Formats: sequence, C-alpha cells, structure tokens
Amino acid sequence: MAYIGKSPAVGNFVKLDAISTSSTNTYNLTVDSVAFVPESANHMLVSLNGVIQAPLSSFSVSGSTITFIPASGTLSSSDSIDFIMVYGNVLDIGTPSDSTVTNAKTNFVSTSSNAGLQIKGDNTTAGTLQLNCEQNSHGIKLRSPPHSASASYTLTFPTTDGSADEFLKTDGSGVLSWATAGGTNTPAFNVKTSTGQSIANGTSTEIVFGTENFDTDNAFASNTFTVPSGKAGKYFLFAQAGRQAWDSDRFMLQMQKTPSGGSTVDIGVGESAINVNKYHTTGVWAVVDLAVGDAIKIMIYHDSGATRTLSSDERTVFQGFKLL
Repeated sequence: MAYIGKSPAVGNFVKLDAISTSSTNTYNLTVDSVAFVPESANHMLVSLNGVIQAPLSSFSVSGSTITFIPASGTLSSSDSIDFIMVYGNVLDIGTPSDSTVTNAKTNFVSTSSNAGLQIKGDNTTAGTLQLNCEQNSHGIKLRSPPHSASASYTLTFPTTDGSADEFLKTDGSGVLSWATAGGTNTPAFNVKTSTGQSIANGTSTEIVFGTENFDTDNAFASNTFTVPSGKAGKYFLFAQAGRQAWDSDRFMLQMQKTPSGGSTVDIGVGESAINVNKYHTTGVWAVVDLAVGDAIKIMIYHDSGATRTLSSDERTVFQGFKLL
C-alpha cells in the first residue's frame, strides 16, 4: 500500500498569554499565568509584527521560554508579538466534548499512596462529589471538611452491607463496622418455665425455661442466653423463681456467666429464707458488660430437706436486653 502519511498526533490546541516586548529576545511562555512547556518549536505558530515566524530559524524554545532570532538583532518595545498558538502536543488530549468519555476510559487505579480519583477544592469551597438521580435533575453531595480542620484520614467500609437498624461506627483508626443503634436495645429475650420443675435438696440445679415469649436474635437456647456476633456491650438481665408452697432456710438464685473458653462465675445472686409453707418469689438482676460468646444461665439451690417443685409460668422467668 502506498504511503499516505503519518498518523496524526492527538493534540491540545492552546493560545498562550499575550507577551509585551522589551529590549530582549527571550520571553516566558504562560497559559492563564502558569508556565507552559511546548513539545517543540515545530508545534507552534508564532506571529511577530504581523509576520508568521519560521520555527528554529526565526525562534527557538527551551522549556517554557521562547527566544526570537530577528534580523535586526534585538527586539524592542516597539515590536509586537501578535499571538503564539501551540498545536498537536503529543498525547495531550485537550478538553473532551460533553458525554464523550465512556466508562472504560474512567477506570481509575489507586495505589498505596495515591487515590485513584481526586476531587479538588477551588480555594473557597471544599472538594465535593455529587451523586445525581437517574434523570440528573438533582443529587446529593459528599464534601470534605474545611481547610481549617487540617483533616487527612481514610474511612474503610465494612465487608458486608449490615443488617436492619444498624449504623456505621469507627474503631478510631478509620475502620468502619456495623453496630446496633443504642435505641434498638437488641438482643432482647423473655422466657419462662412451662411446667413445675423438680429441684433436689442441697444441689445447685439449672432452671429449665421451656417457653419463649420472644427472642429477637435467636440467642436463647438450651436454657442459656449467648451473646451473638456483633452484639457485645452492656446488658440488663433479670431472673425470678417461685416456691410452690414450701419452706426452706435457704432459697438462692445464681445468675452465672461462662465466657467462651473461660470459667463460670456468678454475676448476680438472689437469696431468701421462708420457714413457712407459702408461695414466694426470689429475684436476681445484673447490669453487666458482656462479650460475644458469653453464655448466661440461671441456677437454683435450696435446703428444704426434700425434692421440691418450682412455680411455673410467669412466677419463674428469665429476661434481658442490650442497653448499649
């Protein structure tokens, strides 16, 4: 195939700032008062005193300066540099037309030290990113803190989209995670005994709660409340047990915590002594800081001298909820 010429260089067409001549041949090249460096003299169209100048023989460029080579030797204030145009700087694309940049051309890449996309301020308004509606008639904005705050930090989002009623919280180092809002107060549960449970004399026995009134996070099972993932915090817990018309010198409830992989400890104890055959309830409560995996159960002890039966339903209950 015959040679039809070199592929055109993608160019940026720029008219440089006006230059006032004086008794020198060397001048600074600027655009909007900012130094401008052309690709070469051959990329420029220069008019001096109404005459187009030949590159290299009539002028040369070095960095952001131009040097004229007039036949008279030196320019003076009576000379006039009519204009300087720059054409076809290699790989400069200029300003693209509206809607001409496709998604494939905006694949910005971030590095360990630089963001893939930077939204700048204008010395008056902080950098702002706007997200438009589908018809581009309105949108919301994300804006940087003001210059006076000297803010410089990174927020890293969680790996999931969270659950209903959760909010984003930071660990103090910019790492965000989902947390339950303080007003939600979940997990929350309320359980009770479904039948009168037999309790042996002189033995600490786990109370069986056979009926769940509610259990918001499915955290209660096998007579035990276990703090679920993401729900560590301060809890209010309450338990109550009733005697089914019998006496004892000692009737004691123990609220016990067993940490994941740890030893069981009492976090609350309620005790009473009734020496007549009466219906009577004894309660125990606690406000306690719990970690994920902590298991809470209720134990009962009595010394009436024989196996006895606990009151059922609302007289023997276990309930609680997350405070913070």
